[in-house]
Amino acid sequence: MTLSFKTIGIMGRVKNPGVIEALKALIDYLISLNQTVLIEEETATALLDDNSLETVPKEELSKRCHLVIVIGGDGSLLKAAHAVIKDQVPVLGVNRGRLGFLTDIHPTELEKIKSILEGDYILERRFLLTATVEHHGEIIGQSDALNEVALIPDCVPHMYEFEIYIDRQFLCSQHSDGVIIATPTGSTAYALSGGGPILHPQLDAIVIVPMFPHTLTMRPIVIEGTRQVSIVITPNNTATPRLTCDGQAFLNTPPGSHITISKKVEQLKLIHPLDYDYYETLRSKLHWGHKLQYSE
Repeated sequence: MTLSFKTIGIMGRVKNPGVIEALKALIDYLISLNQTVLIEEETATALLDDNSLETVPKEELSKRCHLVIVIGGDGSLLKAAHAVIKDQVPVLGVNRGRLGFLTDIHPTELEKIKSILEGDYILERRFLLTATVEHHGEIIGQSDALNEVALIPDCVPHMYEFEIYIDRQFLCSQHSDGVIIATPTGSTAYALSGGGPILHPQLDAIVIVPMFPHTLTMRPIVIEGTRQVSIVITPNNTATPRLTCDGQAFLNTPPGSHITISKKVEQLKLIHPLDYDYYETLRSKLHWGHKLQYSE
């Protein structure tokens, strides 16, 4: 089913020098197409000389628009995903970052946006994870992640002791700096730098990647996306690790904490142009070899 995009919301990381120029060009282009445009409040600070545009708080943007266009890198799109997921508004990324696995339109290719608005696009759904931290039976923190949930050291590098369960079935115990629980979307982010595998974004799977484990035989493991991952921070720990969701939310996990991680019901709707090619994205972003030229 083709979605209709009548009102366009715009978000961007305005601290990025290249974003402001691309932001103004995008707004002018959308107005030339007679689109109704809403600018997220923080993004609007980069347009101090233009009071003609309507600004909207981030929390309300997805309630008033049919499509959110994000200008920046993958971090900007992650931020937008967290803002729109509840209202299920689709997101389109214009890349002004570095890697850009999620933002696949270049600012010089704005004509692709016209085609998308006319109904020529690919709609892709990406699932998120929800992490909940309990301590002594009380919930002390909860957040969502499109890329990964990661148990990391608090300020000073430290080796922690914890146990991992899959659907309450014991998997292993670890002495390590932490662990990364990633979605297929996040398999090309933090998990990749930790030695994890690349998962195609349409796989219903989760990857568990140990961080600097004391036992050298510990290796990443891929499980079904429907499984629940539980982490128990044992009472033996003398330091408190933190749980981070997409590097945006930080939750304390004191000794004795129980962490549960499972798939979120709502999914992110990503919009791609018709020429979107996931494998080409991998080749270009990771500098893999191109197709060889040879005669048969």
